[in-house]
Amino acid sequence: MSAIRRRRLLGAVAAATAPRVAFAQANELRLGALFPFSGTLALLGDESFRGLELAVEERNAAGGVAGRPVRLVRGDAADQAQATAESRRLMTAERVAAIFGTYASPPSFAATQVAEVQGIAYFELGALSDSITERGLRGVFRTCPRASDYGAVTVDAVQEVLAPAWGVEARALRIALLHEDGLDGQGVATAQEAELRRRGLQQVERIGYAARAAEFPPLIQRLRGGQVDVVLHTARQNDILLFFRGLEEAGWRPRMVIGAGGGYSLTDTARAIGPAFEGVMNVDVPQFAVNDHFAPGAAAFADLYKRRFGADPRSGQSLSNYVGALACLDALHRAGGAERDRVRAAMLATDVPDGGTANGGGVRFDERGQNTRARALLMQWQGGRPVTIFPAEAAVTGPRGRMGIG
Repeated sequence: MSAIRRRRLLGAVAAATAPRVAFAQANELRLGALFPFSGTLALLGDESFRGLELAVEERNAAGGVAGRPVRLVRGDAADQAQATAESRRLMTAERVAAIFGTYASPPSFAATQVAEVQGIAYFELGALSDSITERGLRGVFRTCPRASDYGAVTVDAVQEVLAPAWGVEARALRIALLHEDGLDGQGVATAQEAELRRRGLQQVERIGYAARAAEFPPLIQRLRGGQVDVVLHTARQNDILLFFRGLEEAGWRPRMVIGAGGGYSLTDTARAIGPAFEGVMNVDVPQFAVNDHFAPGAAAFADLYKRRFGADPRSGQSLSNYVGALACLDALHRAGGAERDRVRAAMLATDVPDGGTANGGGVRFDERGQNTRARALLMQWQGGRPVTIFPAEAAVTGPRGRMGIG
């Protein structure tokens, strides 16, 4: 069984330091990079792409894929319709051999279906919906955690972090689910609901809303009237800004808000909201304030990122995409190219233990193409940055039981 050696996935800086290898353009391996480069998810799409880009640069500096240089061809996937059109363009006009994507689940759901019909491999690095890898598609592989993983860690936060911090029984806490009504929001909320029910915790509300037409004041009044202690919120960045503005206008807030990635991981969100965002918790792929022993390459990746782009990473999506892309590029290399059945065999043979990647996870795919060793962690905004607080082996500090300043 083939295995990716640990050093390949520990945030190596070869792409920044090694001399560039000269390849003939005719020999290049063209791979699609399908992300939301426009629209409301553009920042997270670009941050995801940067992680892929760094992985490709590292791979090329090491000699490419089976001796061929990799060239990324970008496609914009702001929504499902655009993802369908762009994936077709990448496969036909641009003649890409495989596609990487996509961050958001609706575009991923559409684009992966198109790739499957065309018989090429699709590497999903960031979309959450469980359904993406539950359709029996042979060419689809996901390297990141699923919505169900986010749901489990979110409920862990209530039961194992907040309840002890507040000195109360977890079953006494009144919990509400608030989510946008897309695939990601519905998927995470459904997983959270199942976990709350399984553990006997008290769910008092589940409120879904249309992301572009949400009226938060009445939703906040429902939460207030329900005497909600904890809000589990799955949302895009703009929704988060409107939600916190509504909380301020109402003069009320729950004891804690726990996000599920997305805009809750962005430094831009924290800056826009200000002191009220201090103490907010968030479940997501590992960010950069994480225990060095747990994520041995996160700091090296952050340094590499800053040298390459001239600024600190905007969220952990770049690190997560870098880790996932390295694993997929290695499988392409072992497969000798992008022929789907050979890629599938190489992907299923991949075996990186927990702790073997730069962000602390591992890589092992099941028959559905899901990486079963991808990890989601619990962070909290402290001192203007998201720091890891759970589980203990990944934490850099303890939780604070209070949200907001003042």
